Order: sequence, then structure tokens, then C-alpha cells
Amino acid sequence: MCTPNIMTLVELQLAITNCCAVLTSLSVSICAGEENRVDSRTVYIGHKEPPPGAEAYIPQRYPDNRIVSSKYTFWNFIPKNLFEQFRRIANFYFLVIFLVQLIIDTPTSPVTSGLPLFFVITVTAIKQGYEDWLRHKADRSVNECPVDVVRRGKAARTQSHKLRVGDIVVVKEDETFPCDLILLSSGRQDGTCYVTTTSLDGESSHKTYYAVADTMAFRTDREVDSLHAAIECEQPQPDLYKPLGAENLLLRGATLKNTRHIYAVAIYTGMETKMALNYQSKSQKRSAVEKSMNAFLVVYLCILISKAVINTVLKYAWQRSPDRDEPWYDRRTEHERQRHVVIRAFTDFLAFTVLFNYIIPVSMYVTVEMQKFLGSYFITWDEEMFDEESGEGAQVNTSDLNEELGQVEYVFTDKTGTLTENNMEFIECCVDGNVYIPHAICNGQILSAASSIDMIDSSPGGYRREHEDLFFRALCLCHTVQVKEEETVDGIKKGIRQGRPTSFYISSSPDEVALVEGMKRLGYTYLRLKDNHMEILNKDDEIERFELLHVLNFDSVRRRMSVIVRASSGEYLLFCKGADSAIFPRVVSGKLAQVKARVEQNAVEGLRTLCVAYKRLSEREYREACRHLTAAKLALRDREQRLARAYDVIERDLVLLGATAVEDRLQEKAADTIESLHKAGIKVWVLTGDKMETAAATCYASKLFRRSTRILELTKKRTEEQSLHDVLFELHRTVLRQRSISGLSVDCLDFGLIVDGATLSAVLEPERDVAGHAGYREVFLEICGNCSAVLCCRMAPLQKAQIVKLIKASEEHPITLAVGDGANDVSMILEAHVGIVCVCLAGIMGKEGRQAARNGDYAVPKFKHLKKMLLVHGHYYYIRIAELVQYFFYKNVCFIFPQFLYQFFCGFSQQPLYDTAYLTLYNISFTSLPILLYSLVEKHVTMETLKREPSLYRDIAKNSLLCWPVFLYWTCLGVFDAVVFFFGAYFLFDNTTFTSNGQLMTTNTQMMFGNWTFGTLVFTVLVFTVTLKLALDTHHWTWINHFVIWGSLLFYVIFSLLWGGIIWPFLNYQRMYYVFMQMLSSGPAWLSIVLLVTVSLLPDVIKKVLCRTMCPTATERAQDGDELARDDAAEPSPRRAYKGASVDSSQLQLAGAETSSLRASDPLPQKLLARLAEGGRADLRSLSPCMLRLSGAGVAYYAPGPETSV
Repeated sequence: MCTPNIMTLVELQLAITNCCAVLTSLSVSICAGEENRVDSRTVYIGHKEPPPGAEAYIPQRYPDNRIVSSKYTFWNFIPKNLFEQFRRIANFYFLVIFLVQLIIDTPTSPVTSGLPLFFVITVTAIKQGYEDWLRHKADRSVNECPVDVVRRGKAARTQSHKLRVGDIVVVKEDETFPCDLILLSSGRQDGTCYVTTTSLDGESSHKTYYAVADTMAFRTDREVDSLHAAIECEQPQPDLYKPLGAENLLLRGATLKNTRHIYAVAIYTGMETKMALNYQSKSQKRSAVEKSMNAFLVVYLCILISKAVINTVLKYAWQRSPDRDEPWYDRRTEHERQRHVVIRAFTDFLAFTVLFNYIIPVSMYVTVEMQKFLGSYFITWDEEMFDEESGEGAQVNTSDLNEELGQVEYVFTDKTGTLTENNMEFIECCVDGNVYIPHAICNGQILSAASSIDMIDSSPGGYRREHEDLFFRALCLCHTVQVKEEETVDGIKKGIRQGRPTSFYISSSPDEVALVEGMKRLGYTYLRLKDNHMEILNKDDEIERFELLHVLNFDSVRRRMSVIVRASSGEYLLFCKGADSAIFPRVVSGKLAQVKARVEQNAVEGLRTLCVAYKRLSEREYREACRHLTAAKLALRDREQRLARAYDVIERDLVLLGATAVEDRLQEKAADTIESLHKAGIKVWVLTGDKMETAAATCYASKLFRRSTRILELTKKRTEEQSLHDVLFELHRTVLRQRSISGLSVDCLDFGLIVDGATLSAVLEPERDVAGHAGYREVFLEICGNCSAVLCCRMAPLQKAQIVKLIKASEEHPITLAVGDGANDVSMILEAHVGIVCVCLAGIMGKEGRQAARNGDYAVPKFKHLKKMLLVHGHYYYIRIAELVQYFFYKNVCFIFPQFLYQFFCGFSQQPLYDTAYLTLYNISFTSLPILLYSLVEKHVTMETLKREPSLYRDIAKNSLLCWPVFLYWTCLGVFDAVVFFFGAYFLFDNTTFTSNGQLMTTNTQMMFGNWTFGTLVFTVLVFTVTLKLALDTHHWTWINHFVIWGSLLFYVIFSLLWGGIIWPFLNYQRMYYVFMQMLSSGPAWLSIVLLVTVSLLPDVIKKVLCRTMCPTATERAQDGDELARDDAAEPSPRRAYKGASVDSSQLQLAGAETSSLRASDPLPQKLLARLAEGGRADLRSLSPCMLRLSGAGVAYYAPGPETSV
């Protein structure tokens, strides 16, 4: 992985004396009444302050090392949580309704609003409190971690949260750094240490850090404690990328490797560390479903106010007659008569608002939260998304975006480590045009490990020429690889061969390890770095020693690295390796044309290439180089710029030696995943820092680009030939012309766009009107919208985030998803609507790696799991929560609209239709569990169908199930059902007469008549209808569905009997006593319930049958296919017989020399298996122009051209 070129963050100014340190005075300036932040801080090592008489010393206060990721404390949980919950419009609305019920005389009890609100607030508080308790628990485990601190000449054990800025910390091998540290000295003789930063940036490779030269000699506790020094450094900044290039700064969360111990001083602690500052910068993401819920809520709030206004106006119109204004049974008091009519009208308006307030489903929010929280476990429990190799499964960091996985329109993915394995393998090297391939196959013969073959220009003794020896030595010397003896590293035993411990290579870049191992297979073995001397074993088994003088480290701007060594003969040599664009312009001799041709060919095949050059230095040139490097390293200001200028002067006039090719293999099933996403209507963009040719080859191999794809280029090379304006509008005309000629939709056009970082920067400049046309940004977006796939190469991390932000802000506002390995993709992941970290191959998952995976909303082991994450889990999540939201609004319309109609028959007297218990428990108990369970386990089609037919994902795109037409349909259906409930029961109670004891009885049903009986009948039909409506919508039935749905209806009946005093007579509640039993004692009432429920459900059933018959959707056709498949599965089917010879298709005999396993999904194995299945013999030479490269026990297949399988 390339290390970015970043200015060194820490400027260390040491004054090591016996008594005092040289201090930098700090001043604080006050301007316009505001204090400006001091841009630097001075840290005294070991808290040794300057002696009296020194410059004025102002002690600075720094936070302790306590990490706080929790939101609440024991004391502020209740007020803070209540404040946050009542910021929700629904909760605040019900609080106002509850207070109105307490203040004025309302038709319903305050309990009817207070109890549901209390339930919602309590459940939400418990959930948030539990999640915060888990954060407290995690914080405690981190803050109480033991740390060794040097005090009074000894290393004392303390807890991590007690660390202070200036403490000298001792860190041992495999321990994690407790805070941001400056490296003072190391247990290694050269003052270096090796660090892995998997929990910070996803890099599992080892990085090298260097102790400060002036403190390198302090190696014991007593010596370090005697140090008198001060450090001047910048104030903490959240930029995680800047310090990665600092050679002295060790970041919290990184792990010490391959070093016994180090001494370091704490400079940033607690919430000022880089990791904490980056964690705090994460913003809250809201899903499209949540936005739709809020919009629907506003509509229903307007409906509520309209109902209240209509009833208030009609009430006063009704009461214009004196006998209606003050009937004999409801005389007003004198005080009520003297109240102003406006006040009385406003009070009545509030009373009607309270009466109809249940149309706002406050319990919907808590149900949605429970559905998201519980539903997220289905991802973590999915065994198909578990990786056996790493022992890790998928991880959910936020459950608020589950349904957003079903709405993704754009996927932005990194290449290295995400699409590819980031496991480099040396393929070949080219020296002066001659190609060397270890373990090569030529004409059916397998060459030995130490053999080399010239595949282009065979020359018997060519590989022994001087340039070839220099090339192999350059790759053995120009690197930062370390040799480590066998031991357990990250829980894995390495280096054991035939029961004996050997050595293995570790480095900050997997490319370097692959190159060194490749040289070992070609006969040159790098042995060790000892006493600043590098030792290599040449092909003649002779040990060569080179003194390492200087290392010119790699960075992303130079794109190269160099070493200056002195051979045993005293000759000074500079070896340089880097990207072709960084090496070729600095070359003055060598076979440039031949090497360049081979580099381009390897890039087309998807291989990562590096060029190698060298230069001999005279004594005078070496001393001049030393002078430049020393002056730059000692500079306190602009150190990185001076080093860059020094490197530029030294790395000139090089002699080209050759180039290397390393393969980063495509991840398993990556191509199948991308193809499935394309079929689902999702556009996939690849954002990478690699060169265009390499990235394009990977795109062809992963089926992002197909053979029929027409590639459009918007690159720096093309804009140098034409102006950006001409290229941009030419591409624009091309896509529009093809669209108009073909007459196809945008999705059917098969264009592919390649754009590089330099051109993208020009396109994204501030808007400019171009000759009456739209700005470059709009033109670029329109071109991209007409392309099925886009490749962005040579991209910086910030540009990746800019691309995602650009697409998010486009006219259609699509839902975006970003997936990366966590290295340079954090900004992109945080910017997208949904961020996923692909972690297994990046080495993030593990002991300390879970923290890095938290950068994303989700974490999956491999890229292939993205297919099931979106097409299955995302599909289910969206279907379930869309039904949940629409169903909640529907059942509340059914609940409240009869209450609205009832006011026309009770003189707008604000008389409630339902009993208080029914008002309170309708959303809490009677109808809550069935929809919650539906939203957790419903499967409208099987998982196998969703994976087999990715196009079903298109049916739910663009938030189609929560659009306004669907919302209007559910609302109208609720109004229709409410009319059926009310008027069906109303006509049932027609023709009433008085009995002998003064009670009112219906003549046609012989049932006691009363408003509570009428309301109970309406409520019974309501509960059965909305519950059976959900049962009709259920496709996936399990025992728990039956239990909850039929159990809810049974619970309602039992509760009504209990509440009416039938089961427990002492609960003889006055107005509901014996009401329910009296209603059920009438046969016509039973018939009416069945009839009204049937009539209510009939329109929805008819609509579904007609739609499924006349214009079925793809999902409905898939459901019919599932039914047929289940029917076929019940019948036995004969086994298929295959003709031809019986062979073991997983094993192929290659030239009688070696047996190798081939994947049956690869193009070459398919050809061979077809031949073998027909009884024939496979001949490797008959497969020309294909070429096999065999390495060890594995075979990789390559075919020329962009269709190569990488």
C-alpha cells in the first residue's frame, strides 16, 4: 500500500542539558473579544519543568487519557434522554395533548394519551440506556487497561485513564499504544520499531517508525527518566491521514510489532487523540423511509387539524338553536355563559383535537426502532456471510439504515483489498526486455524453482549480464522489508517448514514482500539487516554485504523510493524503484522502449507494475547528497518540502534496469457480485488510486466492463491533446446521439467511462457557464448517468468523497453506498448514505480491529457478501418496514374515522365512541405484536429466488412502496373500512324500542342498545379486520405467526370479558359492565361481525387478484414460480444421466508432471472439463493462445486482452 506524502506533524525541538530545557514562549492574543487558539503546544518530558529564572512558564492544562464514547451519565440520563425524545415531533405532540387533557375538560381521560406516551418513552429510554451501558462497559475496559509509566527511575504499572501529557510510557511487543506518542528510543539497535495500524486505517502490514536521533541512546528506565527535554508540536487535529507519514508519531490504537519494547512520551491524550477526534466527526445518517414517515406524519397532522376545525364549526352551527345549545340535561353554569365565544370555540377545538389525536401513531416510532434493532441481528446471524478463514461474520454498527440497503442505486467501491485480495504474488520481471518467470510452464514443461526463462528474446547467457545482477540486487536492497523468525503473529504461526523454524518477511507494503520473495525464487535471497548492513545470498550461494546509508522513503507524490548503499568494494550505489510515470522521465539510458512495452502489456493484463533503475555515485556526489538530506532532516520548518526537493535532486540521471509485475488477485465471486448488482439496476463505480491500465483490466475481469461496453475516456492524456471543454462536450454528444439513435432507455445503453483524478479536479472546479451551456459539473453528471459503469483511477482519498457527494447532490438524489477496505476509504464511507467496510482481507477484523470496522455502518468479511446484503437482506428490510409504516397509518385511520363520523350523530358533543381502555390499548396491545412480528420474519419471496433473480430489486427501487400513490391507496382503504364499520353497525341498531324496564333494545337483533355497545361492536369489527388484513398480506407463515395473530385476537376477547366483569366480577367497571357479553349473546351480532369484516377486506382482495392477473409485477411472477417449485419439490424427479467418460473434474493432469486444482468457474477449466466429459484428452498446447503460469501448487490462467480473468 502506498504511503501518502504528508507533511510531518510533529516538530521536535530537544535541548538535552543537565539542568533545563530551552523553552519556546507561547503567547495568547485577544482580538475582538475572542481568544485565538494557540497553534502549538509545549510538552515537558517527564513533567520536568524549567528551573526558576527561566523564561516565563505558563502551565497548560490537558485532558486525561479517558476515552468517553457514551452519551449519558447516571445523573444526566433522565433529563438528557427526555429532552432528546421530546425533540421528535410525534412525542412532543402527544405531550401537548396529554397536558391539554390535564388542563381542560376533554372527552377522554388523560390516561388514554399519557399511558401510550409513557410506554413509548420508557421502551425507547430502556433501549438507549442499554446501548449506552454497553458503551460505558467498552469505555471502562479501555480506560482501565494497564500501562507501564516511568516514574522515579522505575517502570510503574498504572491504568490507561490516569496517563497525562508528558508521561514517559513503556510499550512492549504486541501491546496497543494507549495514546498518541512520540518515539524516544527502541529495544532495537537502530532505534526503529514496527507498527500495524489495522484499527486506524485497515493496513495490516508493518510500518517502520524511527526514534528521535538525540534520544535514541536512552535505553533504560533510569536513563530515560534522567532526560530533560521539551517537545513543541501542533495542537491536535482530526485529520487521520496527515500523521501517517510522521516517522516519530505513534497513534493510539496502533500495535507494536517485531520490537521488544519502546520508550515514548505522551503528547495527545484522551479525547484529543487522532482516533477519538475521528470518531467524533461521524455524522448522523437518516434513511429515506424515515423521511417518508415524517412527511406522512405532517399530512396526518393536517388531517387531524382539519377534522377538529370542521367539527368545531359544525358544533356551533348545530347549537344555533337554543334548545340544542342548552338541552335540559346539560345546563351550563353562569361562569360558562359569560366566557367569550372565541375562548369557548378554542377550547372545543382543543377537545376535538384530543378526541381525534390517535390518528397520529405515536407507537409507530417505538415499533420501528424495535424492528430495526431486532432485525439487525439477522445479518449478524447469517451463516452464509460468515468467513471460515478469519472466523468472523458480518457486523452491524447502526441499525437505523437497514431498510436503506434495499434502496441503493449507486455502489462506489475501492479496488485494492475490496475487489481484489490485496495478497500480492510475484508473476514476472523484465530486465532489458528479457522476461523471467519463476516456476514457468513452457511447451508443456514445468521449469524448476530456480530456473529462469527468456519468454521474448531467448539468449542462453543473457540473465548473467551485469544489468541482470544489478536488477536482482536492487530488488533485494531497495525496500523496507524486515526478516522475522518464526513465532505466533496475530494468532497465526508463521515460518515453520518441515518442523524447523525458519524466517519470513514482513513489510509495510505487501508489494515489497512479493518482490523479495520473487527474487528468492529466482536465486537472490535477502537475509537480514544487521548492524546497518544488508545481507543477500546470491545464486552462487555467496553472501554479499551492503552498508545501508540512506533510505528515501516512498510517498504518493513521488511514487518511488530509493536507497543509497555502499558495496564491499567501496562503491556507492543508488537503487530506485517506483511507478513507470515516476521512473521513465528520470532515465537517461537503458532499453526504455522494450521495458515500456512489457509494462503496458502487464498493465493490460491487470498486473501491478514497478520500474527499477540505478545510478553509481562518486565520492563527491555522495557527500553532496548527504549534505542535502541532512539539511532537510534538521529543518524545523517546511521539512517535508525540503526533503522532497532533496530527493528530486538526488534521484536524477538514472539508468533503467527493468520492471516487475505483481498480481493482486480478484476476490472470490467478485465478478458474480458485480454482475448481479448490474441486473438489479445498481450502477457500480470503481474508485482507485491505481493506474488506468491496471484498473481497467480489473474492471474487465470483474465484469464491470463487458466486451460490448463502449469505453469513453476523460483522462489527462486526452485533455492534453484537446481542451477539457472539447472532450467533455464531445463525450456528451456521443452518449446523447447513441441514445436517440437506439431509442433505448438509459439503463440499456452500455457505455463505460474512465476518468482520472487530474481531470476530475478540473471538472469539479467552481461552476462556470460555458458558451451558453451548463457548467462542467452538470455535463459530467449527464455523461455518467448514461454510462452503465464508471472507473475513476488515480484518485486521492478526498476525491473519492467528492465523487460520492457529487452524485448524492445530483438532481435525482440517489441512494449511495460506499464499500472499501478501510485504508483510504474512510472519507468515502462516511460521505455515502450507507458505508460498508470490507474487512476480512484487509486484516481489520480481530482483537483490536473491531474499532476500525466501526467507521462503516456495516462490516462484511468479503466483497461477495455485498450481494446477499443488498439483494436479500436489504430487500426484506425495505419490504417489511414499508408495510409496517403504511399499515400503522391504515389501522389508525380505521380507528379514528368512525369517531369522526360518530360526532355527526351525537350533536358534536365530543362523546367518545370507544371506551377508555380500548383507546389506550389499541396500539399498545391489540394490534402491535402482529405487525412487529411481520416486520421481522416476513419473506414475500424466498431467499433463493432473490439471489437467483436480482432484477426483483428493481421493483422496490425509488422508495416505490412509500410513494404518495401507495400512501393514498392505504389511506383511502382505511377510510372505506371505517365507513363500513360505522354504518354497518349503525344500520344494525336501527329500529330501537324501549323495554318494560326502560332499557333500549333493537327490534331486529333483540340486543340491548347503547353507545358503549355500539362502540364495542365497531371496535370488535375494527380489531378483527386490521388483524386479518395483515394475515392476508403475510406470505411466509410460521408457528410464531399463527401464535401472535390468532393470539392477539384471543387476547382481545379475553380482555373484553375481563374488563366487562364476566371473568372477574369484581372488575364491574360501571359503563362497560356486561356490555361485551350482551353483544355476543345476540346471533345477528355475530353474523354482522363476520359480514362487516368480509365486506371490509373484499376490495383489497379484489384489487390484488385483478392486478396479479392483468399486470403482475416481477415479484408476483416470482411468487407464482415459488409456488410451482414447491409443488414440483413434492414430486420425485429422476436423476439426470450424463454421457461420456467418468472423470474427477476437479483434478487435471498437466503434462504428466504435476497435478493442480482448478476452479470450475474459470474459462480454462470449463474448456478442459468439457473435453474430458466427452471422453477426450486435454492437451495444454491446443489451448493457444492461452498461457498457464504455475506457482507452487496453484495454477493461474491468463488470456491476452481485456477479457483476462485476474
